[in-house]
Amino acid sequence: MPHVSRDAGTDVPVWLRPATLALVVLALTLVKLVVAANSGLAEDEAYYRLWGLNPSAGYYDHPPMVGWWVAAGLWIAGDNALGIRLLPVLSALAGSAALWRTGYLLFGARAAGWAVLFFNASLLIGIGSLLATPDAPSVFFWGLTVWALAELHAGRNPNWWLAVGLFAGLGLASKYSVLFLGAGIVLWLVLVPDARRWWSSWQLWAGGVLALAIVAPVVLWNADHQWASFVKQFGRAVPDGWSTKYIFEFLGAVIGLLNPLVAVLAGVGLARAVSGARRGDAGFGLMIWTCVPFFFYLLLHSLHSRVQGNWPAPLFPALALLAGVVVADPPAAFRRGIGLLAKGAVVLGIAVSLVVYVHAVQPLTGSLARKDPTFQTRGWGEIREEVKTLAEDEGAAWIATYGYGLNAQLAFNLSGILPVEQLTERIRYVMQPSLGAETLERPALFIVEARRDPGAEALGERFGEATRVAVLTRRVKGVALEELVVYRVAAARGDPRDPVYPLP
Repeated sequence: MPHVSRDAGTDVPVWLRPATLALVVLALTLVKLVVAANSGLAEDEAYYRLWGLNPSAGYYDHPPMVGWWVAAGLWIAGDNALGIRLLPVLSALAGSAALWRTGYLLFGARAAGWAVLFFNASLLIGIGSLLATPDAPSVFFWGLTVWALAELHAGRNPNWWLAVGLFAGLGLASKYSVLFLGAGIVLWLVLVPDARRWWSSWQLWAGGVLALAIVAPVVLWNADHQWASFVKQFGRAVPDGWSTKYIFEFLGAVIGLLNPLVAVLAGVGLARAVSGARRGDAGFGLMIWTCVPFFFYLLLHSLHSRVQGNWPAPLFPALALLAGVVVADPPAAFRRGIGLLAKGAVVLGIAVSLVVYVHAVQPLTGSLARKDPTFQTRGWGEIREEVKTLAEDEGAAWIATYGYGLNAQLAFNLSGILPVEQLTERIRYVMQPSLGAETLERPALFIVEARRDPGAEALGERFGEATRVAVLTRRVKGVALEELVVYRVAAARGDPRDPVYPLP
């Protein structure tokens, strides 16, 4: 049963009522759309654009959902930054609505309102939802799955299991880490007395079948491609020695990216939820048990390798909701302090996000160079013009590259001007048409980051001619960000994409 009144009426402050929350989140969404349309792409976003241009049942790096989202955005808004980011930005809006409903059903309107504010004030969501990455659909469908479970718990309608299966399957088609949500649902069914009733429901099993059916094409794609995506992603879970040097980095990243003030409240809420789950409370149990498997996997991973800051993102809606529970029903002795902390958390999170938005569109400084989180997005307009001029001067018919990030950036910025082909890691591009043999036989510009320059001798393994012709510099406000070395290559020795020389 809920722990706070579900009444969304006059007993709830105006800033926590659904209409007010909708206006706040909608305003933030409009700001994000403007920023999305007017800021450069990160390397991974440009890479996922190639997925969107070539929809497939699978890709080397991840399941295909982000590619499908990008494809839909390109169809709606065109082949530009807004089209690439459109659905990820809108997913934070829809996800906020699902989070409110989840919080309302489990803990009441006040907790739900604060959860929405905290969710949008978390730095990873407030800033990260601007980007087209697999985390956007993963967080979205994870949240929808938990919402469907909340509806199931509150309404006792077993048909919600079909929605659980649908959303979980779509989540698994977004990122393999959603497997841990499935494990969490099983824990909830086993450990919460009120949830055990569902084992005898045919809808539970039908939902599981539905989830498997949705993800089956991803499995079949892997089977047809030497299990490439599974090997890449699940291989990360295999320890290669043990160390404690990453664990504090992991925990610090969660606190910082959640929003340090929200993290304090979430910590108090987590303690309350653990106590409630131990007593068999289904609402708290739903929050705890659906998160536990993934959290402990990340914790284990941090004992042998770095946990990337974006990986814990699916846990953030639950943490925002637990923080909301504390603010909605604070300990009497700390009521005033918790209220001030909650308001400060919202102001801090939104203010930091707005500063980053401004910086993404119009850099506030150029002095940070590679330490700038927007480093990858800068200076490509000038590079495009310089490469175009060089290609004309050198008689180059196409662009050759070394790594997927630079390849994707050049492919986006030179779209309609010159074809771009990565010579290595061909598994990344099995979904798209390859350059024809006639084009590959013509001269090209080989472009590589200076730090990865293989030199003319190594290029000679693939081309009979390899001459260094230029060094281009990406800049922001006159500050050098990165040097790109350019070679004119010609007289390919067979197919230049054959892997005959190693990466430096």
